Amino acid sequence: MLTVDYDRLDVRAGHTVLDLGCGEGRHAFEAYRRGAHVVALDWGSDEVTTTQRWLGAIQAAGEAPVGASATAVRGDLLHLPVPTGSVDRVIASEVLEHIPDDATAFAEIARVLKPGGRVAVTVPRYGPERVCWALSDSYHANEGGHIRIYRQSEVRERLAAAGLLPGSSHHAHALHAPYWWLKCAVGVERDAAPVRAYHRLLVWDLTTRPWVTRAAEKVLDPVVGKSLVVYATKPW
Repeated sequence: MLTVDYDRLDVRAGHTVLDLGCGEGRHAFEAYRRGAHVVALDWGSDEVTTTQRWLGAIQAAGEAPVGASATAVRGDLLHLPVPTGSVDRVIASEVLEHIPDDATAFAEIARVLKPGGRVAVTVPRYGPERVCWALSDSYHANEGGHIRIYRQSEVRERLAAAGLLPGSSHHAHALHAPYWWLKCAVGVERDAAPVRAYHRLLVWDLTTRPWVTRAAEKVLDPVVGKSLVVYATKPW
């Protein structure tokens, strides 16, 4: 399940792509399959191990083009282990809302990008996220949880403050917003039947991509899309 539109980000074979807060690697995998040189970075050791294992599986299955490369590393978004001006594309998906010093994180993204390089930043959208916070403290008030809710204007301001030029934006994952509202309403830790039923719907959508849910999400994304995606470019 991708949040970033790779055509808008313009990921090409041969690009160096840095996936920040990679989690279990979903964005790194797509960049690798497109022929990029991918570095997937996360603070969590388990996430890095899982991502590296799946990257190896993609290579073994012959799903990555000849010449592509990928690795997963443990690292800190405030001190990226990447040379200045060395990266063509950066993806920072659902990670900046976890970082107290997000200004430094935005500055690090700008530092490692090449002139003309692009970044896609995704964060929880203000409206759907505010509903989750209102329904449940457990959803966000925990170690490593969400410490802020961004408005789109704030994301653009932080990108500009780091010296980047904000561009197009869109929303994604409208079908996921009601799932999290339901989960927060009944208790984040509870394995409630309605939550399990909705989760089965999401898994069905992910695995089969039926036209009815794809059409519904396309219509609903501008209204209740769970994620906000903003693209920006580093000036020449």
